[in-house]
Amino acid sequence: MSGPEQNAAGRSRAPRQGPRTDSRPSYMVQPARRVAYEVIAAVRESDAYANLLLPTRIQRAALNTADAALATELTYGTLRMQGFYDRVIAEAAGRPVTAIDPAILDVLRLGAHQLLATRVATHAAVNESVELARQVGSRSATGFTNGLLRAIARVSADEWRERILADTSTPDDALAALYSHPVWVVRAFRQSLRQEGRESELEELLAADNAAPRVNMVALPGLADATAELGDPNDFSPTGFVLAGGDPHHLMKQSDGRLRVQDEGSQLAALALSRARPIAEGERWLDLCAGPGGKAALLAAEALNGGATLVANEVVPARAQLVRAALAAVPADVPVWEMDGTWVGEDQPEAFDRILLDAPCTGLGALRRRPEARWRKQPKDVAELSDLQSALIHAALGALKPGGILAYVTCSPHIAETRGIVATARKAWGDKVAPLDTAAVLQDLAVHPLDLAGDPGSVQLWPHRHGTDAMFITLLQRQAD
Repeated sequence: MSGPEQNAAGRSRAPRQGPRTDSRPSYMVQPARRVAYEVIAAVRESDAYANLLLPTRIQRAALNTADAALATELTYGTLRMQGFYDRVIAEAAGRPVTAIDPAILDVLRLGAHQLLATRVATHAAVNESVELARQVGSRSATGFTNGLLRAIARVSADEWRERILADTSTPDDALAALYSHPVWVVRAFRQSLRQEGRESELEELLAADNAAPRVNMVALPGLADATAELGDPNDFSPTGFVLAGGDPHHLMKQSDGRLRVQDEGSQLAALALSRARPIAEGERWLDLCAGPGGKAALLAAEALNGGATLVANEVVPARAQLVRAALAAVPADVPVWEMDGTWVGEDQPEAFDRILLDAPCTGLGALRRRPEARWRKQPKDVAELSDLQSALIHAALGALKPGGILAYVTCSPHIAETRGIVATARKAWGDKVAPLDTAAVLQDLAVHPLDLAGDPGSVQLWPHRHGTDAMFITLLQRQAD
C-alpha cells in the first residue's frame, strides 16, 4: 500500500477544522456509533472505564432505547473482541496495528465489529466508519479506512477465524486469538481450572467472558423486597434477583439504594461471611477494603438484622465517598475510615469478630463487565498486587479476635492472587489459623446447589458455570489461644 493510504497507516495529522474542501459525499454518523466511538477512544486515551462512562454518554446524547442498546453492543463488543479484530486488521493491512494511527485504529476496530459480528449492513458500517475517520484523522485516512474495511467485508467471519488461527503458534495462542484474550490470561485461567480438575472447561470460560452478563440486583435484607414484577430470583444468592428489564439506576433511585446493582458472586461473597455461623448480639465487623461499597451495604444490612455493628474502611478518599453513599441506604451508624489497611492489625489488634477482605486484584474475574481490563493488565501487575494482598491478609488476621472469621475474597481466579495468598498466610500463621469449610457454608445459604470443585476450604465461582463473576472466596478462623 502506498501514497495517501500509506500515510494514513502511520500517525495522522490533527483533525481538519472548517468546511470540507473535497467533493466526496458526506454521511451523518449515527448517534449510537458516535457514542460508541467516543467511549472506545476515551478507554484508550485516558484509561476510562467503559461501564462508568457509557451510561453518562448515552444520557448526554439522549439516545432512545434502541440506539442505547446499539451503542452498548458496539462499545462492549468492540472492546471484548479487540484482540481478534487487531489480528484481522493487521492481516488485511499487511502491517502491525502499532503502525496505524490510534484514533483511526479505534475506527477500524469499531467497523470490524459491525462487519464481522453484527447484522449492520456493510454499506452503513463502511460509510459511517469513513466519516468517523474523516472527523478524527487526516484526509488520507478516509481512503485507508474505506479500502481496509471493504477488504475485511469481502471475507466472511468464519474465513477470518480460519485465517487467524492458521497464523497462531501454540494451542494457547489459538485460544487467545479466537476468544480475544491475552495469552497470559488464557494460561492463568487454564491453571486455575486445572486445580479443580476442570481444565476441559477452558473454552467455555473464555466464551462466557465475551457474552453480555445479565443484570443482577440485590435487595438489602430487611430493608427491601424483590417482587415478581421486578424479575426472577437469583439462581444462588437468596438476597437478589435478575432484573426483568428497565433502567436499574432508576430502580436504585426509587428505592433509595435499597435495591442496587450487584453481581450474584459479590452477594455470595458477603453472605459467606455474615452467614458462616449465627450472629451473636454485639459482634463487631470490618469491611477492610470497602470501596465502592456494594458489599459494605449488604453487610451493614445483615449486621443490622443480627445485632452486630459494622465499620468500613477505604484508603482512597474518592472511593470512601462512594462507600458512604452506598451505606446511606442502611439506617445504621457505620463509620467509614480512610486508613491504610495494611496497618489494621497493629492499630486494631484482635478487635473484630468478622472481617471481609475484598482484596485489590487484577479484576480478571469481571471481564464480562469490564472488557477493557484484559488489555490493561500485565503479568507484572499480579506480582505487585500479590505483595499488597499478602500484607492485607496478614493485617486482617491480626485484627481478628480469637475465634473470629476472615473472608478473603478476590474478583480474580488467578492462583497467585487466590490460593497462593491463602497458602502463604496459613503457613505464616501456622496453627493459629484454620480454614473453614467454605464450600459447605455457601451450599447451605444458596438457593440451589452450586457446582463446586476442588478443595472445599475455598470456593471459586465462574461465569460459565455459575453465571457470576469469577469470585474467589476463602473463610479462615483465627484459633483461640
